[in-house]
Amino acid sequence: MSGTRKWAKVKRKKQKQDKRQSKIWAKLSQEIETAAREGGGDPDANVALAQAIERAKDEDMAKDTIERAIKRGTGELEGEDVKSVTYEGYAPHGVAVFVEARTDNINRTVKDLRNLLSDHGGNLGKDGSVAYLFERKGRFEIPTDATDEMSLFETVVEAGAEEVDETDETFVVTTPVETFSDVETALETDDIEVDDAELVRLPTTTVTLDPEEREEVQTLIDKIDNHKDVEAVYTTLATEPE
Repeated sequence: MSGTRKWAKVKRKKQKQDKRQSKIWAKLSQEIETAAREGGGDPDANVALAQAIERAKDEDMAKDTIERAIKRGTGELEGEDVKSVTYEGYAPHGVAVFVEARTDNINRTVKDLRNLLSDHGGNLGKDGSVAYLFERKGRFEIPTDATDEMSLFETVVEAGAEEVDETDETFVVTTPVETFSDVETALETDDIEVDDAELVRLPTTTVTLDPEEREEVQTLIDKIDNHKDVEAVYTTLATEPE
C-alpha cells in the first residue's frame, strides 16, 4: 500500500472513531435527559441519573454538556425536536449512497446533502431509489487479540451469526437482524471483548473504480459522513484492495 493510500486509510479510521465517540455522547445525553425528566435533576436522589452521569464521565463527556442534558430534562432548557431521517442518492460513477441522520431542521439537512452531492457530481434521489441495494444486518467488531478465530466462530455461529471475517486487526461478525441480540448475549456470556456493535446496511452489489475515481467518491463520502447531522453513510463502493 502506498504512503498516500495508507495515510488516507488511517485518516478515515480516525474519523470513524471520532464519529463513534460523538454517537456515544449523543446517546448518553439522551439517557441523562430522560433520567432527569423522569426522576428529577439531583443525582443524589435519582439513581438512574447518577448512573447515566457516571457512564458519561467514563466516556470523557464534558461537564457542561452533562449539565445541559440535565437542564433539558428538568425543563430549565428548552429541548430540541430531533427526528431520525434517511436520504438516498448517487455519488459520481454510479455509486449508490444511503444516509442515516438525526436533525432538528430537516430543511437544512436535506439542502446541505443535496448541495454536497451535486457539487461533487452526484444527486439526491427519492425514497426507495437505492434502499433496495442494501440489506439490514447486525455487525460486531472484535479485536483480534481478544480471542482466537475458531473460538469466536463457534460462539457466534451457534448463536446465529452468518460470517466471521478478519480485517485491520479486527474480527468482523455479521448477523441477521433477528439474531443480533442472541449473538450479543453469547459474546457477553463468553466474556469476549467487543469494540463496536451496531445495526448497519450492507450493499448487495458493489461498484469497483480506478484509484482516481475512488478518491473522488471517497472525498464526497467523507464530507457527508462529517456533516454534523449524519449518523451513518453506506455506499456500494467496493472495498479498497490492500
